[in-house]
Amino acid sequence: MKTRLRYLIGALTCAAALNAGAQSYPQRPVRVIVPYPPGGTVDAVARVFADALSEQLGQTFVVENRAGASGSIGSEAVARAAADGYTLLVNASTFAASPLLLKNLPYDIDKDFTPITNLGEVPLLVTANPSVPAQNLSEFIALARKQPGKYFFGASAAGSASHLAEAAISYEAKAQIPIVLYKGTAPALTDLMGGHISAVIDAVPSSLPPVQAGRTKALAVTSAQRLGTLPDVPTVSESGLPGFEMVSWYGLWGPAKLPVDIVGKLHEAVRKAVDSPRVKRLMSEQAFVGKATEPADFAAYVRAEHAKYARLIKAAGITIE
Repeated sequence: MKTRLRYLIGALTCAAALNAGAQSYPQRPVRVIVPYPPGGTVDAVARVFADALSEQLGQTFVVENRAGASGSIGSEAVARAAADGYTLLVNASTFAASPLLLKNLPYDIDKDFTPITNLGEVPLLVTANPSVPAQNLSEFIALARKQPGKYFFGASAAGSASHLAEAAISYEAKAQIPIVLYKGTAPALTDLMGGHISAVIDAVPSSLPPVQAGRTKALAVTSAQRLGTLPDVPTVSESGLPGFEMVSWYGLWGPAKLPVDIVGKLHEAVRKAVDSPRVKRLMSEQAFVGKATEPADFAAYVRAEHAKYARLIKAAGITIE
């Protein structure tokens, strides 16, 4: 009887300690790992929400870029971190697709991470170097068909929305457009502006500034509707590929077995951030639609996206050499 009583007291004490820890979380700075270099959309999204979480929770959320291996180096760092809420991951749709393309990943996205919430989504912009003799995607596809292998796409990472959109367009258009894989959006756009590759499909926040500066030109947008900021740029669907639509989405994860109370606290802080005037303004400027999906719904969404990408990769025969 005494043994059972001691066990019960111990269990209650432990539960109370965990609950108190979650209520006081965070008590020190939180690392937000971005598995890509600075300058890309994932980095930009992470910084907006890190600032918002700092404001909401009264503690510093610090973005740390740990690039390499198509995002797997930074992601692994989170998978191996303590499940205490002080190391988080901001990643994009790449996270759900890369296991289908990259062999021997050092983690399992289902077993080694805790889905916290979807942060939002944004359409992609098809942009080309100004020297490419095409003013829209239809003309670019015609060039690629006429001279197979001459024109190159650049993608931010293996399995990224950029990579999948480029492969899907090449497949549906029956055009041979080789894809060069980079270690992030910034180096891909740098090579595009330098004329080393012909075109890039990437999220609006990173792709729009070079267009506005005249260093690249917009050929199409991957959303169902045209963008208010680029009303003369047609959609991919209007460019000879009817029904085409693809977005890049972004989410927040922690290590596996992250306490439910901490998950809930982070989700609620993101929800408040998405509703805040400052974040709404920043999002609308970049065609970004903010979301704060419930953790269980976000987990289901990631699984559904993984299945969708699997079908696309199989149909288009996408492989990594």
